[in-house]
This record gives sequence, C-alpha cells and structure tokens, in this order.
Amino acid sequence: IAAQDYHSTIAIPPQDNSAMDGFALNAHDLSEQRDFVVSQRIPAGSQPAALEANSAARIFTGGVVPGGANAVVIQENCDYDENRVRIRKPVEVGANIRPKGQDITVGARVVEKGKKLSAVDLSLLASIGVAEVAVQAPIRVAIFSTGDELIEPGKPLEVGQIYNSNRPLLIGLCEQLGYAVYDCGVVEDTLPATKAALAEAAAHSDFIISSGGVSVGEEDHVKPAVEALGTLDLWKIQMKPGKPVAFGWIDQTPFLGLPGNPVSSFVVFQLIGRLLLEHRQGEMASPPIEYPVLAGFSKKLSQREEYIRVKIQTNEDGTLVAAPFHNLSSGVMSSLSWADGLVRHEADSAINEGQTISFLPLTDGLI
Repeated sequence: IAAQDYHSTIAIPPQDNSAMDGFALNAHDLSEQRDFVVSQRIPAGSQPAALEANSAARIFTGGVVPGGANAVVIQENCDYDENRVRIRKPVEVGANIRPKGQDITVGARVVEKGKKLSAVDLSLLASIGVAEVAVQAPIRVAIFSTGDELIEPGKPLEVGQIYNSNRPLLIGLCEQLGYAVYDCGVVEDTLPATKAALAEAAAHSDFIISSGGVSVGEEDHVKPAVEALGTLDLWKIQMKPGKPVAFGWIDQTPFLGLPGNPVSSFVVFQLIGRLLLEHRQGEMASPPIEYPVLAGFSKKLSQREEYIRVKIQTNEDGTLVAAPFHNLSSGVMSSLSWADGLVRHEADSAINEGQTISFLPLTDGLI
C-alpha cells in the first residue's frame, strides 16, 4: 500500500518520439516534393541533430523526432535506400509521433497514497525513475474464536464437539489480503477469559476479530466483555446471514465480532470486515463490484438484506443466470466452496424468476 503520493518529475515520453519505423520530415515539404535526401539516421536512444531543410531523417521506433520535423512516414509507404527516400503517400502533421508528455506530464500524480500497488503500478513508478517506494507496514490482526465446543483439527472429536473451521478461514483471508495475523486461538466461554483475550489482542494488534459469542445466549460473553473494557458502537445488523455482528473499540484498537456460523462469519467479513481492515491499513476502500444477472429462482419477501450463494449458468442466448445452492443454512460451508459468488436480495422485496439481480463474484475466495 503506497504510503505517499508520487508525482512525476519528468514527462513520459521525455521527448517527441517515433511510433513507427520510417522517415521523419516536415509534412509541409510534401506539397512541393516527394523525393528527399536522407540527412541522418536516428535509432532509439540517440540524440538527433535538427532536421536539415528539405531533407528526411531515417528514424526507428522510439527514436527522438528531430527539431524541424513534424511527421513520420512509415517505411511501407516509401521507396528508399541509405541516401534517398521517395514518399509515395501524403502524411498529416503529427502522424506517427508520440508527443512529449502524451502518457505522463511533469507534476502529474502517478500513484495515490493508499493505493494497493500492482505490478503495473511498479512499472509506472519505474518509468518515472522511482527506485524505491514508501509503503505501509501491514497491520496486525488479532483473531480468536469462542466456544467450549470447538477443538482444533487433528484431535479426536468427542460428542458435542466440532472442529474450529473459522480459525483457518479468518487467518487465511487476512493473510490473503496481506495482513499480519496474531493468533489468539480458542477462548473458553467465560466472561473473565473473554476479557483477558480482548485485552491481550488489543495489546498486540491493530485490529481485533472474534468469531462466535456475539448472540444473546448465557454463554455469549463477547458483548459484555467489550462493554467492560471499551465501547460497543454496533450490535446486530439487518442482514442474512450475519445478524449477530458487533463493532466497538478496546482502547484505541477497533474490534469486530463475527457470528459463529462459518457462512455468516465469511459473509460479514467480506462485506463489512474487509472495508474496515482496509481503512485501518490506510488503503483506499474497494467495495465489492456488482454485476447484473438474471435470477434462476424465485424467493419470497425478506425483511433482512440477504446474500444468497449461487452458481452462474449461461443460457443459449448468452445471458447469465444465477442458480442458488440447495441448502442456504448459515452452517453449510460447502455451499461457499461450490458457489461462484453471492447475489444480493434487497430487504423488504421479493425475487421473481427472470428478474435482474445483483451478483457479487468470488475470486480465489474473495469478493
């Protein structure tokens, strides 16, 4: 993530240069003559002399256009040898010339602070002579799960226990996005243990994410623990899956409490958590891109905004149609592995088969 703006101190290209192999000349001379003496040869990387009157310069792609020339005739439209050239077709002023600053002008901002740098951005910075780039250090995200029923994969499963699938999910998503992870493991379902975990996480991270323990049961201790140590700004959100969501602060460290069901945890992380993490990182926000598709199903009115796991099919006429997974329970993680993405079902509305709906594609597990 770029830690500052970068402005160009040079123009790109630095001088007018030829876009083709051919002959540089003054286009106005063509009104009186077609035959020219070849007065110089200009390969890329050389410094040409000014163009002699009524002459042409042999020039190659990337070569600097000499003073006095205002067009380049491509060699396919010429008859030539080393000393002379005959121009068979007229040419307009500016033809086949890449003008100075066509790509980047002096002082132009090339990269904005907060931009996630791609290979293209690095190439662009290199083109203006930047050898080293100041970047943001990756934030550290503390992650813990709550639930006495959770055990780690690899251990024998006892009655009433389930394997902790949210831990690898959240760690993997954070690492995939470039953040460092502080793994707090599984926290027992008690208020003192939850408070201790939150305090430890706040001391060692820039952002805290928990999964589970944010509902209203007697064993859900995250909400009172956050209220005891800091402030709780949000609790519950009108979306499905993902109603039990908490957001607050432990001292100066933001906290996001995700639901325990894995699909709910995934959806809330993607639609809310990711934007919060990007803001904390100092990165420009990248909200999900939505594409129109046709609904291959009908669904009754929903009181909450719902995100439905779907696979995209293509009709004979090329239109894209979304078909939902057969089981949309928030505990069915296999549906996310199967799905191409999510469709958004707006609150207080129904979906009718054939209508246009919004599709959020999944790419490598990320929206």
